[in-house]
Amino acid sequence: MKKTLLLTALLLILTGCHAQVDYSVDSLRVTNAEWSIDTLEGFYLKRYQFGEGALFCSAQHLCVIEIPARSHRRLAFVHDSALTTVSDLARRTNAYAAVNGSFFDMDKGNPICYLRIGGQQLGENTPQVSDSVNRKYYQYAVMTLAPTRLWVPDSNRQWEIQLADSDIMTAGPMLLHEGQYVPQRDDRTFITRRHNRTALGLRPDGTTLLLVADGRFRHQAEGLSIPELQRIMRWLGCTEAINLDGGGSSTMYVHNRPHDGVVNYPSDNRNYDHEGQRPVSNAIVVL
Repeated sequence: MKKTLLLTALLLILTGCHAQVDYSVDSLRVTNAEWSIDTLEGFYLKRYQFGEGALFCSAQHLCVIEIPARSHRRLAFVHDSALTTVSDLARRTNAYAAVNGSFFDMDKGNPICYLRIGGQQLGENTPQVSDSVNRKYYQYAVMTLAPTRLWVPDSNRQWEIQLADSDIMTAGPMLLHEGQYVPQRDDRTFITRRHNRTALGLRPDGTTLLLVADGRFRHQAEGLSIPELQRIMRWLGCTEAINLDGGGSSTMYVHNRPHDGVVNYPSDNRNYDHEGQRPVSNAIVVL
């Protein structure tokens, strides 16, 4: 009898999770969470651990760097021809904080999305198979700096080349544009399945957010689908947001923090600690 009641209760819980279409509870849990907040020089570091089943019926660990519009801090792109950890890229540039940047070839080490730093082109958008015009779904957002702006390009892979900005990074997909959810494909597991995620968002007042959601750790940090990431960024007040490289690449570094500055739980060593950084091709740093 007890076993039957337990199974029934478990079934009801699971059914409730899978049937959930009203995200108001999740929204309130994000906006009302008692975030751990470190007030640093020119920006804030915010962290929160959502327990098992607490957010999207899952456990989640989120880290957010918040840079107010009035801050003297600025963003910059950094790149190395040899794959390098985010923390090392940050230290080389004397950065106060950093997250991983855009997508790259893990074997060759080169960017596979358009990247321009200081006017020098370092990466180009890789084409679809047997295609010379259209871009891949993870190239459908463009970021420029000074000031930070997000763009929705057209399907031509060469769109970014026409921009006069000296610093340009393509990533994607675009998550939010003009306060609205950007429609997403439903035929790619990259979109629909949960993974570690890194994102950048802009609030209407000029505040910049850098977010890392840890993933691939059952019961601790299960990661987000792209639609879930869209909601998180909107609940945090963003009206524009872009998805960056994720998975094992997702890393957040903050100067003078414990664990060599790594504040999230990178997953490449498959341990829920701060040691699992994946060497990457490029990063976004806070100077």
